[in-house]
Amino acid sequence: MPETPSTGALLPDEAQSGTGNAPEFTVSELSGAIKRTLESGFEHVRVRGELGRISRPASGHVYLDLKDERSVLAGVMWRGTTSRLRFQPEQGMEVVATGRLTTFPGQSKYQLVIETLQPAGVGALMALLEARKKQLAAEGLFEDDRKKPLPFLPGVVGIVTSPTGAVIRDMLHGFDERFPTRVVIWPVRVQGETCAAEVAAAIRGFNALSAGGLVPRPDVVIVARGGGSLEDIWGFNEEVVVRAAAESELPLISAVGHETDWTLIDLAADARAPTPTKAAEWAVPKHSELLERLQQTGDRQRIAVRRGLERASDRLKAAGRGLPRRDALFAEPRQRLDRAEHRLATALIAFTNRSGLRLTRVATRLTPRLLVARISGCREAVAGLDNHGRQALMRTTSQRRVRLEGTAGRLRPSALMHRLRQSRDRVTALEARAYQAFSNSHVSRRQRLESLTKLLQSLSYQGVLARGFALVRERSGAMVRRSAQLQAGHDLEIEFYDGRVAARVQEVPEQRHRGPGSARPDGASVDKAGSGKGEARRPTRKRRGPDQGSLF
Repeated sequence: MPETPSTGALLPDEAQSGTGNAPEFTVSELSGAIKRTLESGFEHVRVRGELGRISRPASGHVYLDLKDERSVLAGVMWRGTTSRLRFQPEQGMEVVATGRLTTFPGQSKYQLVIETLQPAGVGALMALLEARKKQLAAEGLFEDDRKKPLPFLPGVVGIVTSPTGAVIRDMLHGFDERFPTRVVIWPVRVQGETCAAEVAAAIRGFNALSAGGLVPRPDVVIVARGGGSLEDIWGFNEEVVVRAAAESELPLISAVGHETDWTLIDLAADARAPTPTKAAEWAVPKHSELLERLQQTGDRQRIAVRRGLERASDRLKAAGRGLPRRDALFAEPRQRLDRAEHRLATALIAFTNRSGLRLTRVATRLTPRLLVARISGCREAVAGLDNHGRQALMRTTSQRRVRLEGTAGRLRPSALMHRLRQSRDRVTALEARAYQAFSNSHVSRRQRLESLTKLLQSLSYQGVLARGFALVRERSGAMVRRSAQLQAGHDLEIEFYDGRVAARVQEVPEQRHRGPGSARPDGASVDKAGSGKGEARRPTRKRRGPDQGSLF
Protein backbone atom coordinates (compact mmCIF):
# COMPACT_ATOMS: atom_id res chain seq x y z
CA MET A 1 0.00 0.00 0.00
CA PRO A 2 1.58 3.37 -0.98
CA GLU A 3 2.15 5.97 1.68
CA THR A 4 -0.35 8.69 2.13
CA PRO A 5 0.77 12.00 0.75
CA SER A 6 2.41 14.36 3.20
CA THR A 7 0.45 17.35 4.33
CA GLY A 8 3.55 19.44 5.12
CA ALA A 9 4.03 22.77 3.31
CA LEU A 10 6.62 22.97 0.50
CA LEU A 11 9.42 25.50 0.55
CA PRO A 12 9.07 28.43 -1.82
CA ASP A 13 11.82 27.25 -4.15
CA GLU A 14 10.42 23.71 -4.06
CA ALA A 15 6.96 24.97 -4.86
CA GLN A 16 8.30 26.95 -7.76
CA SER A 17 10.38 24.07 -9.12
CA GLY A 18 7.51 21.50 -8.65
CA THR A 19 9.76 18.98 -6.82
CA GLY A 20 9.84 17.83 -3.20
CA ASN A 21 9.81 14.83 -0.89
CA ALA A 22 6.02 14.18 -1.29
CA PRO A 23 5.41 11.05 -3.42
CA GLU A 24 3.28 11.33 -6.54
CA PHE A 25 0.06 9.28 -6.90
CA THR A 26 -2.14 8.61 -9.85
CA VAL A 27 -5.85 9.23 -9.37
CA SER A 28 -6.60 5.50 -9.34
CA GLU A 29 -3.86 4.79 -6.79
CA LEU A 30 -5.11 7.51 -4.47
CA SER A 31 -8.73 6.33 -4.82
CA GLY A 32 -7.69 2.73 -4.12
CA ALA A 33 -5.73 3.74 -1.03
CA ILE A 34 -8.71 5.68 0.34
CA LYS A 35 -11.04 2.75 -0.41
CA ARG A 36 -8.83 0.22 1.41
CA THR A 37 -8.36 2.54 4.39
CA LEU A 38 -12.10 3.20 4.72
CA GLU A 39 -13.15 -0.45 4.32
CA SER A 40 -10.56 -1.70 6.83
CA GLY A 41 -11.66 0.86 9.43
CA PHE A 42 -15.45 0.52 8.92
CA GLU A 43 -15.99 -3.02 7.68
CA HIS A 44 -19.03 -3.61 9.96
CA VAL A 45 -21.18 -0.72 11.19
CA ARG A 46 -24.75 -0.20 12.35
CA VAL A 47 -26.33 3.12 11.44
CA ARG A 48 -29.66 4.49 12.64
CA GLY A 49 -31.36 7.20 10.65
CA GLU A 50 -34.33 8.32 8.60
CA LEU A 51 -34.83 7.15 5.02
CA GLY A 52 -34.62 9.99 2.53
CA ARG A 53 -34.40 9.60 -1.24
CA ILE A 54 -35.16 6.03 -2.42
CA SER A 55 -34.43 4.88 -5.99
CA ARG A 56 -35.36 1.49 -7.45
CA PRO A 57 -33.90 1.01 -10.95
CA ALA A 58 -34.80 -1.91 -13.21
CA SER A 59 -31.72 -3.85 -12.04
CA GLY A 60 -33.43 -4.67 -8.73
CA HIS A 61 -30.94 -2.76 -6.55
CA VAL A 62 -32.11 -0.05 -4.16
CA TYR A 63 -30.25 3.25 -3.73
CA LEU A 64 -31.23 5.34 -0.71
CA ASP A 65 -30.13 8.07 1.69
CA LEU A 66 -29.85 7.76 5.47
CA LYS A 67 -30.11 11.15 7.16
CA ASP A 68 -30.51 12.90 10.46
CA GLU A 69 -30.88 16.57 11.30
CA ARG A 70 -27.28 17.41 10.23
CA SER A 71 -25.87 14.81 7.79
CA VAL A 72 -26.78 12.52 4.90
CA LEU A 73 -25.21 9.10 4.19
CA ALA A 74 -25.64 7.42 0.80
CA GLY A 75 -26.51 3.72 0.90
CA VAL A 76 -27.04 0.87 -1.54
CA MET A 77 -28.72 -2.53 -1.23
CA TRP A 78 -27.96 -5.14 -3.82
CA ARG A 79 -30.75 -7.20 -5.35
CA GLY A 80 -30.08 -10.28 -3.20
CA THR A 81 -30.41 -8.25 0.00
CA THR A 82 -33.54 -6.53 -1.27
CA SER A 83 -35.30 -9.83 -1.91
CA ARG A 84 -34.86 -10.82 1.75
CA LEU A 85 -36.51 -7.70 3.19
CA ARG A 86 -39.61 -8.29 5.27
CA PHE A 87 -41.03 -4.79 4.70
CA GLN A 88 -41.09 -2.16 1.98
CA PRO A 89 -38.74 0.80 2.66
CA GLU A 90 -40.54 4.12 2.43
CA GLN A 91 -39.38 7.70 2.65
CA GLY A 92 -39.50 9.09 6.19
CA MET A 93 -39.22 5.67 7.90
CA GLU A 94 -36.69 5.38 10.75
CA VAL A 95 -34.50 2.29 10.25
CA VAL A 96 -31.33 0.60 11.49
CA ALA A 97 -28.95 -0.37 8.65
CA THR A 98 -26.08 -2.84 9.07
CA GLY A 99 -23.26 -3.06 6.54
CA ARG A 100 -19.83 -1.78 5.57
CA LEU A 101 -18.52 1.53 4.33
CA THR A 102 -16.85 1.71 0.96
CA THR A 103 -16.11 4.29 -1.71
CA PHE A 104 -17.31 4.75 -5.25
CA PRO A 105 -14.19 6.05 -7.07
CA GLY A 106 -16.18 6.99 -10.16
CA GLN A 107 -17.77 9.90 -8.28
CA SER A 108 -15.32 10.41 -5.38
CA LYS A 109 -17.89 9.66 -2.68
CA TYR A 110 -18.34 7.07 0.04
CA GLN A 111 -21.45 4.97 0.66
CA LEU A 112 -22.82 2.27 2.96
CA VAL A 113 -23.32 -1.17 1.41
CA ILE A 114 -26.34 -2.35 3.41
CA GLU A 115 -26.52 -6.04 4.30
CA THR A 116 -29.55 -5.90 6.63
CA LEU A 117 -32.22 -3.24 7.06
CA GLN A 118 -34.70 -3.25 9.93
CA PRO A 119 -37.24 -0.73 11.22
CA ALA A 120 -36.12 1.13 14.30
CA GLY A 121 -38.29 -0.89 16.66
CA VAL A 122 -41.86 -2.14 16.44
CA GLY A 123 -43.07 1.32 17.40
CA ALA A 124 -41.92 2.72 14.07
CA LEU A 125 -43.83 0.04 12.16
CA MET A 126 -46.94 0.64 14.26
CA ALA A 127 -46.71 4.38 13.65
CA LEU A 128 -46.39 3.74 9.92
CA LEU A 129 -49.30 1.30 10.11
CA GLU A 130 -51.52 3.82 11.92
CA ALA A 131 -50.66 6.58 9.43
CA ARG A 132 -51.49 4.32 6.49
CA LYS A 133 -54.69 3.19 8.19
CA LYS A 134 -55.86 6.79 8.62
CA GLN A 135 -55.02 7.61 4.99
CA LEU A 136 -56.96 4.65 3.58
CA ALA A 137 -59.85 5.15 6.00
CA ALA A 138 -60.14 8.78 4.84
CA GLU A 139 -60.61 7.47 1.28
CA GLY A 140 -63.54 5.32 2.45
CA LEU A 141 -61.95 1.92 1.79
CA PHE A 142 -63.03 0.57 5.20
CA GLU A 143 -66.68 1.69 5.13
CA ASP A 144 -69.31 -0.89 6.08
CA ASP A 145 -71.53 -0.04 3.11
CA ARG A 146 -68.79 -1.44 0.82
CA LYS A 147 -68.98 -4.86 2.45
CA LYS A 148 -70.63 -7.61 0.40
CA PRO A 149 -72.54 -10.54 1.95
CA LEU A 150 -70.93 -13.98 1.77
CA PRO A 151 -72.70 -16.56 -0.45
CA PHE A 152 -74.62 -19.25 1.40
CA LEU A 153 -73.43 -22.24 -0.63
CA PRO A 154 -70.52 -21.36 -2.97
CA GLY A 155 -69.80 -23.74 -5.83
CA VAL A 156 -66.13 -22.68 -6.16
CA VAL A 157 -63.86 -21.26 -3.44
CA GLY A 158 -60.69 -19.36 -4.39
CA ILE A 159 -57.79 -19.37 -1.90
CA VAL A 160 -54.79 -17.03 -2.04
CA THR A 161 -52.00 -18.53 0.06
CA SER A 162 -48.74 -20.47 -0.06
CA PRO A 163 -49.27 -23.93 -1.57
CA THR A 164 -46.61 -25.55 0.65
CA GLY A 165 -47.62 -24.38 4.13
CA ALA A 166 -49.74 -26.02 6.78
CA VAL A 167 -52.47 -23.43 6.28
CA ILE A 168 -53.72 -24.85 2.99
CA ARG A 169 -53.72 -28.40 4.37
CA ASP A 170 -55.81 -27.36 7.38
CA MET A 171 -58.24 -25.47 5.15
CA LEU A 172 -58.66 -28.35 2.69
CA HIS A 173 -59.22 -30.71 5.64
CA GLY A 174 -61.88 -28.31 6.95
CA PHE A 175 -63.63 -28.30 3.56
CA ASP A 176 -63.64 -32.11 3.45
CA GLU A 177 -65.15 -32.33 6.94
CA ARG A 178 -67.83 -29.67 6.49
CA PHE A 179 -68.91 -29.61 2.86
CA PRO A 180 -66.77 -30.95 0.00
CA THR A 181 -66.53 -28.19 -2.61
CA ARG A 182 -64.30 -27.22 -5.51
CA VAL A 183 -61.23 -25.23 -4.43
CA VAL A 184 -58.99 -23.16 -6.73
CA ILE A 185 -55.61 -22.19 -5.19
CA TRP A 186 -53.63 -19.18 -6.39
CA PRO A 187 -50.08 -19.78 -5.09
CA VAL A 188 -48.31 -16.68 -3.71
CA ARG A 189 -45.48 -15.83 -1.35
CA VAL A 190 -46.90 -14.83 2.03
CA GLN A 191 -43.69 -13.19 3.24
CA GLY A 192 -40.94 -11.08 1.71
CA GLU A 193 -40.67 -8.15 -0.65
CA THR A 194 -42.80 -9.64 -3.45
CA CYS A 195 -45.57 -10.79 -1.12
CA ALA A 196 -47.76 -7.68 -1.48
CA ALA A 197 -47.55 -7.55 -5.28
CA GLU A 198 -48.32 -11.28 -5.66
CA VAL A 199 -51.31 -11.17 -3.27
CA ALA A 200 -52.77 -8.10 -5.02
CA ALA A 201 -52.27 -9.75 -8.42
CA ALA A 202 -53.98 -12.93 -7.18
CA ILE A 203 -57.06 -11.03 -5.93
CA ARG A 204 -57.36 -9.12 -9.20
CA GLY A 205 -56.74 -12.34 -11.15
CA PHE A 206 -59.65 -14.12 -9.49
CA ASN A 207 -61.92 -11.15 -10.27
CA ALA A 208 -60.78 -11.18 -13.91
CA LEU A 209 -61.80 -14.83 -14.47
CA SER A 210 -64.91 -15.39 -16.59
CA ALA A 211 -67.76 -17.61 -15.46
CA GLY A 212 -67.52 -20.02 -18.36
CA GLY A 213 -63.72 -20.10 -18.71
CA LEU A 214 -61.25 -22.94 -18.39
CA VAL A 215 -60.53 -21.95 -14.78
CA PRO A 216 -63.86 -21.49 -12.96
CA ARG A 217 -64.62 -18.11 -11.42
CA PRO A 218 -64.90 -18.50 -7.62
CA ASP A 219 -67.96 -17.40 -5.66
CA VAL A 220 -65.85 -16.33 -2.67
CA VAL A 221 -62.12 -15.62 -2.19
CA ILE A 222 -60.08 -16.36 0.97
CA VAL A 223 -56.70 -14.68 1.63
CA ALA A 224 -54.98 -16.87 4.24
CA ARG A 225 -51.66 -16.97 6.10
CA GLY A 226 -50.46 -18.42 9.37
CA GLY A 227 -49.35 -16.41 12.37
CA GLY A 228 -46.06 -14.54 12.68
CA SER A 229 -44.43 -11.33 13.80
CA LEU A 230 -45.43 -7.91 12.59
CA GLU A 231 -42.54 -7.94 10.11
CA ASP A 232 -43.60 -11.36 8.78
CA ILE A 233 -47.16 -10.28 7.99
CA TRP A 234 -46.22 -6.75 6.88
CA GLY A 235 -46.92 -7.56 3.23
CA PHE A 236 -50.67 -7.65 4.02
CA ASN A 237 -50.46 -4.06 5.29
CA GLU A 238 -49.21 -2.71 1.96
CA GLU A 239 -51.42 -0.22 0.15
CA VAL A 240 -51.56 -2.26 -3.08
CA VAL A 241 -53.07 -5.24 -1.20
CA VAL A 242 -55.65 -3.10 0.63
CA ARG A 243 -56.77 -1.41 -2.59
CA ALA A 244 -57.06 -4.75 -4.40
CA ALA A 245 -59.22 -6.12 -1.57
CA ALA A 246 -61.44 -3.03 -1.56
CA GLU A 247 -61.89 -3.15 -5.36
CA SER A 248 -62.74 -6.86 -5.42
CA GLU A 249 -66.16 -7.63 -6.90
CA LEU A 250 -66.08 -11.11 -5.34
CA PRO A 251 -66.78 -11.47 -1.59
CA LEU A 252 -63.42 -11.58 0.23
CA ILE A 253 -62.57 -13.26 3.56
CA SER A 254 -59.33 -12.23 5.29
CA ALA A 255 -57.66 -14.92 7.42
CA VAL A 256 -54.17 -13.57 8.12
CA GLY A 257 -52.43 -14.61 11.33
CA HIS A 258 -54.01 -15.69 14.58
CA GLU A 259 -56.96 -14.16 16.39
CA THR A 260 -54.81 -11.49 18.09
CA ASP A 261 -53.10 -10.41 14.84
CA TRP A 262 -54.65 -7.77 12.59
CA THR A 263 -53.68 -6.24 9.27
CA LEU A 264 -55.11 -3.57 6.99
CA ILE A 265 -56.54 -6.19 4.63
CA ASP A 266 -58.81 -7.29 7.51
CA LEU A 267 -60.45 -3.84 7.48
CA ALA A 268 -60.91 -3.77 3.70
CA ALA A 269 -62.18 -7.36 3.36
CA ASP A 270 -65.87 -8.26 3.52
CA ALA A 271 -65.27 -10.56 6.50
CA ARG A 272 -62.33 -11.15 8.86
CA ALA A 273 -61.83 -14.69 10.18
CA PRO A 274 -59.73 -15.22 13.33
CA THR A 275 -57.88 -18.21 11.77
CA PRO A 276 -57.61 -19.79 8.30
CA THR A 277 -59.53 -22.84 9.53
CA LYS A 278 -62.35 -20.62 10.73
CA ALA A 279 -62.38 -18.93 7.30
CA ALA A 280 -63.00 -22.33 5.69
CA GLU A 281 -65.89 -22.89 8.12
CA TRP A 282 -67.37 -19.48 7.24
CA ALA A 283 -67.05 -20.05 3.50
CA VAL A 284 -69.17 -23.24 3.34
CA PRO A 285 -71.87 -24.63 5.66
CA LYS A 286 -71.55 -27.97 7.43
CA HIS A 287 -73.11 -30.85 5.51
CA SER A 288 -74.66 -32.49 8.56
CA GLU A 289 -76.09 -29.16 9.70
CA LEU A 290 -77.62 -28.64 6.25
CA LEU A 291 -79.25 -32.09 6.40
CA GLU A 292 -80.56 -31.40 9.89
CA ARG A 293 -81.91 -27.99 8.85
CA LEU A 294 -83.47 -29.56 5.76
CA GLN A 295 -85.17 -32.21 7.87
CA GLN A 296 -86.40 -29.61 10.35
CA THR A 297 -87.71 -27.47 7.51
CA GLY A 298 -89.52 -30.48 6.00
CA ASP A 299 -91.10 -31.35 9.35
CA ARG A 300 -92.21 -27.76 9.84
CA GLN A 301 -93.65 -27.72 6.33
CA ARG A 302 -95.63 -30.92 6.87
CA ILE A 303 -96.97 -29.67 10.22
CA ALA A 304 -97.92 -26.33 8.67
CA VAL A 305 -99.76 -28.04 5.78
CA ARG A 306 -101.63 -30.37 8.13
CA ARG A 307 -102.65 -27.51 10.40
CA GLY A 308 -103.77 -25.46 7.40
CA LEU A 309 -105.95 -28.29 6.13
CA GLU A 310 -107.45 -28.77 9.59
CA ARG A 311 -108.25 -25.05 9.89
CA ALA A 312 -109.81 -25.03 6.39
CA SER A 313 -111.93 -28.10 7.27
CA ASP A 314 -113.14 -26.45 10.49
CA ARG A 315 -114.03 -23.23 8.62
CA LEU A 316 -115.91 -25.26 5.96
CA LYS A 317 -117.90 -27.15 8.59
CA ALA A 318 -118.76 -23.92 10.40
CA ALA A 319 -119.89 -22.34 7.13
CA GLY A 320 -121.98 -25.42 6.33
CA ARG A 321 -123.80 -25.18 9.65
CA GLY A 322 -124.81 -21.62 8.85
CA LEU A 323 -126.39 -22.50 5.45
CA PRO A 324 -130.21 -23.28 5.24
CA ARG A 325 -131.55 -26.80 4.39
CA ARG A 326 -132.16 -27.83 0.78
CA ASP A 327 -135.96 -28.26 1.22
CA ALA A 328 -136.23 -24.79 2.75
CA LEU A 329 -134.30 -23.30 -0.18
CA PHE A 330 -136.64 -24.87 -2.83
CA ALA A 331 -139.97 -24.44 -0.97
CA GLU A 332 -140.61 -20.78 -1.85
CA PRO A 333 -139.56 -21.06 -5.56
CA ARG A 334 -141.80 -24.11 -5.90
CA GLN A 335 -144.79 -22.17 -4.57
CA ARG A 336 -144.10 -19.26 -6.95
CA LEU A 337 -143.98 -21.74 -9.85
CA ASP A 338 -147.37 -23.27 -8.95
CA ARG A 339 -148.96 -19.81 -8.66
CA ALA A 340 -147.51 -18.77 -12.03
CA GLU A 341 -148.82 -21.96 -13.67
CA HIS A 342 -152.36 -21.25 -12.45
CA ARG A 343 -152.24 -17.62 -13.60
CA LEU A 344 -150.80 -18.63 -16.99
CA ALA A 345 -153.85 -20.74 -17.92
CA THR A 346 -156.30 -17.93 -17.04
CA ALA A 347 -154.19 -15.30 -18.86
CA LEU A 348 -153.98 -17.47 -21.99
CA ILE A 349 -157.78 -17.67 -22.28
CA ALA A 350 -158.19 -13.91 -21.76
CA PHE A 351 -155.49 -13.08 -24.33
CA THR A 352 -157.16 -15.32 -26.93
CA ASN A 353 -160.54 -13.55 -26.45
CA ARG A 354 -158.95 -10.06 -26.81
CA SER A 355 -157.11 -11.09 -29.97
CA GLY A 356 -160.34 -12.41 -31.55
CA LEU A 357 -162.17 -9.11 -30.90
CA ARG A 358 -159.30 -7.08 -32.42
CA LEU A 359 -159.26 -9.31 -35.52
CA THR A 360 -163.00 -8.86 -35.99
CA ARG A 361 -162.69 -5.04 -35.91
CA VAL A 362 -159.90 -5.11 -38.49
CA ALA A 363 -161.87 -7.40 -40.83
CA THR A 364 -164.73 -4.86 -41.08
CA ARG A 365 -162.27 -2.26 -42.54
CA LEU A 366 -160.98 -4.59 -45.29
CA THR A 367 -164.03 -4.43 -47.69
CA PRO A 368 -163.38 -4.13 -51.58
CA ARG A 369 -164.91 -0.66 -51.76
CA LEU A 370 -162.49 0.72 -49.16
CA LEU A 371 -159.54 -0.90 -50.90
CA VAL A 372 -160.47 0.63 -54.30
CA ALA A 373 -160.79 4.09 -52.70
CA ARG A 374 -157.34 3.82 -51.08
CA ILE A 375 -155.74 2.61 -54.36
CA SER A 376 -157.23 5.58 -56.29
CA GLY A 377 -155.91 8.00 -53.67
CA CYS A 378 -152.40 6.51 -53.92
CA ARG A 379 -152.55 6.76 -57.75
CA GLU A 380 -153.41 10.50 -57.56
CA ALA A 381 -150.53 11.08 -55.14
CA VAL A 382 -148.10 9.33 -57.51
CA ALA A 383 -149.29 11.48 -60.44
CA GLY A 384 -148.71 14.67 -58.43
CA LEU A 385 -145.20 13.60 -57.51
CA ASP A 386 -144.47 12.83 -61.19
CA ASN A 387 -145.56 16.33 -62.21
CA HIS A 388 -143.37 17.96 -59.56
CA GLY A 389 -140.38 15.84 -60.66
CA ARG A 390 -140.69 16.85 -64.29
CA GLN A 391 -140.81 20.57 -63.42
CA ALA A 392 -137.72 20.26 -61.13
CA LEU A 393 -135.79 18.41 -63.85
CA MET A 394 -136.57 21.14 -66.40
CA ARG A 395 -135.32 23.91 -64.05
CA THR A 396 -132.10 22.04 -63.21
CA THR A 397 -131.37 21.29 -66.86
CA SER A 398 -131.76 24.92 -67.92
CA GLN A 399 -129.46 26.15 -65.13
CA ARG A 400 -126.78 23.62 -66.00
CA ARG A 401 -127.04 24.56 -69.74
CA VAL A 402 -126.43 28.26 -68.97
CA ARG A 403 -123.43 27.46 -66.76
CA LEU A 404 -121.96 25.13 -69.41
CA GLU A 405 -122.27 27.76 -72.16
CA GLY A 406 -120.42 30.33 -70.01
CA THR A 407 -117.61 27.86 -69.32
CA ALA A 408 -117.32 26.98 -73.03
CA GLY A 409 -116.90 30.70 -73.81
CA ARG A 410 -113.97 30.96 -71.42
CA LEU A 411 -112.31 27.85 -72.88
CA ARG A 412 -112.05 29.16 -76.44
CA PRO A 413 -108.52 28.86 -77.97
CA SER A 414 -108.12 32.64 -78.37
CA ALA A 415 -109.01 33.26 -74.72
CA LEU A 416 -106.67 30.52 -73.53
CA MET A 417 -103.78 31.91 -75.61
CA HIS A 418 -104.33 35.40 -74.18
CA ARG A 419 -104.23 34.12 -70.56
CA LEU A 420 -101.20 31.99 -71.37
CA ARG A 421 -99.31 35.07 -72.72
CA GLN A 422 -100.18 37.04 -69.61
CA SER A 423 -98.95 34.23 -67.32
CA ARG A 424 -95.70 33.88 -69.34
CA ASP A 425 -94.98 37.62 -69.05
CA ARG A 426 -95.61 37.53 -65.31
CA VAL A 427 -93.34 34.51 -64.82
CA THR A 428 -90.56 36.21 -66.82
CA ALA A 429 -90.81 39.35 -64.68
CA LEU A 430 -90.76 37.30 -61.44
CA GLU A 431 -87.73 35.33 -62.69
CA ALA A 432 -85.77 38.54 -63.39
CA ARG A 433 -86.66 39.95 -59.95
CA ALA A 434 -85.68 36.68 -58.20
CA TYR A 435 -82.32 36.53 -60.02
CA GLN A 436 -81.55 40.14 -59.12
CA ALA A 437 -82.51 39.58 -55.47
CA PHE A 438 -80.37 36.42 -55.26
CA SER A 439 -77.36 38.24 -56.78
CA ASN A 440 -77.68 41.13 -54.32
CA SER A 441 -78.04 38.76 -51.34
CA HIS A 442 -75.06 36.65 -52.52
CA VAL A 443 -72.81 39.74 -52.84
CA SER A 444 -73.78 41.10 -49.42
CA ARG A 445 -73.29 37.76 -47.69
CA ARG A 446 -69.89 37.25 -49.39
CA GLN A 447 -68.76 40.71 -48.22
CA ARG A 448 -69.90 39.97 -44.67
CA LEU A 449 -68.14 36.58 -44.71
CA GLU A 450 -64.90 38.17 -45.89
CA SER A 451 -65.06 40.81 -43.14
CA LEU A 452 -65.77 38.16 -40.48
CA THR A 453 -62.88 36.03 -41.84
CA LYS A 454 -60.49 38.96 -41.53
CA LEU A 455 -61.74 39.66 -38.00
CA LEU A 456 -61.31 35.99 -37.04
CA GLN A 457 -57.77 35.94 -38.43
CA SER A 458 -56.87 39.08 -36.48
CA LEU A 459 -58.28 37.68 -33.21
CA SER A 460 -57.16 34.02 -33.59
CA TYR A 461 -54.17 32.80 -31.62
CA GLN A 462 -52.90 31.17 -34.83
CA GLY A 463 -51.86 34.63 -35.98
CA VAL A 464 -49.89 35.06 -32.76
CA LEU A 465 -48.20 31.68 -33.32
CA ALA A 466 -47.31 32.74 -36.87
CA ARG A 467 -45.32 35.68 -35.40
CA GLY A 468 -42.97 33.27 -33.59
CA PHE A 469 -44.78 32.47 -30.35
CA ALA A 470 -45.69 29.00 -29.05
CA LEU A 471 -48.56 27.66 -26.91
CA VAL A 472 -47.70 25.24 -24.05
CA ARG A 473 -50.29 22.77 -22.82
CA GLU A 474 -50.34 19.86 -20.38
CA ARG A 475 -51.23 16.38 -21.57
CA SER A 476 -54.75 16.96 -20.25
CA GLY A 477 -55.11 20.00 -22.54
CA ALA A 478 -54.87 22.70 -19.86
CA MET A 479 -52.74 25.70 -20.81
CA VAL A 480 -49.56 26.46 -18.84
CA ARG A 481 -49.28 30.15 -18.03
CA ARG A 482 -46.60 30.15 -15.30
CA SER A 483 -43.49 28.08 -14.67
CA ALA A 484 -44.70 27.53 -11.10
CA GLN A 485 -47.30 25.13 -12.50
CA LEU A 486 -44.57 22.76 -13.73
CA GLN A 487 -42.53 20.10 -12.02
CA ALA A 488 -39.71 17.94 -13.26
CA GLY A 489 -41.01 14.96 -15.22
CA HIS A 490 -44.25 16.63 -16.42
CA ASP A 491 -45.27 15.77 -19.99
CA LEU A 492 -46.13 18.78 -22.15
CA GLU A 493 -47.40 19.53 -25.63
CA ILE A 494 -46.05 22.62 -27.45
CA GLU A 495 -48.06 24.01 -30.38
CA PHE A 496 -46.26 26.01 -33.08
CA TYR A 497 -47.73 27.64 -36.16
CA ASP A 498 -47.06 24.58 -38.33
CA GLY A 499 -47.76 21.72 -35.87
CA ARG A 500 -47.42 20.29 -32.36
CA VAL A 501 -44.57 18.52 -30.59
CA ALA A 502 -44.37 16.57 -27.30
CA ALA A 503 -41.92 17.61 -24.58
CA ARG A 504 -40.96 16.67 -21.02
CA VAL A 505 -39.76 19.01 -18.26
CA GLN A 506 -36.22 18.04 -17.27
CA GLU A 507 -35.61 20.76 -14.69
CA VAL A 508 -37.62 23.65 -13.24
CA PRO A 509 -35.42 26.65 -12.32
CA GLU A 510 -36.04 28.48 -9.09
CA GLN A 511 -38.46 31.41 -9.23
CA ARG A 512 -36.75 34.75 -9.71
CA HIS A 513 -36.88 37.02 -6.67
CA ARG A 514 -38.44 40.43 -7.00
CA GLY A 515 -35.92 43.18 -7.45
CA PRO A 516 -35.27 45.95 -4.94
CA GLY A 517 -37.99 48.46 -4.66
CA SER A 518 -40.64 46.10 -5.97
CA ALA A 519 -43.98 45.84 -4.29
CA ARG A 520 -44.43 43.50 -1.34
CA PRO A 521 -47.20 40.93 -1.35
CA ASP A 522 -49.06 43.15 1.12
CA GLY A 523 -48.67 46.23 -1.07
CA ALA A 524 -45.78 47.97 0.83
CA SER A 525 -42.64 49.22 -0.94
CA VAL A 526 -39.11 47.95 -0.06
CA ASP A 527 -35.88 49.80 -0.76
CA LYS A 528 -32.50 48.31 -1.75
CA ALA A 529 -31.55 47.38 1.82
CA GLY A 530 -34.95 45.69 2.27
CA SER A 531 -36.00 48.06 5.10
CA GLY A 532 -39.51 49.34 5.45
CA LYS A 533 -38.57 52.33 7.67
CA GLY A 534 -38.20 55.99 6.71
CA GLU A 535 -40.22 57.96 4.24
CA ALA A 536 -42.45 56.22 1.75
CA ARG A 537 -40.68 55.08 -1.38
CA ARG A 538 -42.00 55.86 -4.82
CA PRO A 539 -43.29 52.59 -6.41
CA THR A 540 -40.95 51.48 -9.14
CA ARG A 541 -42.33 50.74 -12.58
CA LYS A 542 -41.93 47.17 -13.72
CA ARG A 543 -39.83 47.18 -16.85
CA ARG A 544 -40.15 44.65 -19.61
CA GLY A 545 -36.98 42.86 -20.70
CA PRO A 546 -35.45 43.69 -24.07
CA ASP A 547 -36.29 40.22 -25.43
CA GLN A 548 -39.83 40.17 -24.05
CA GLY A 549 -42.34 40.39 -26.90
CA SER A 550 -46.05 40.97 -26.87
CA LEU A 551 -48.64 38.40 -27.81
CA PHE A 552 -50.67 41.13 -29.53
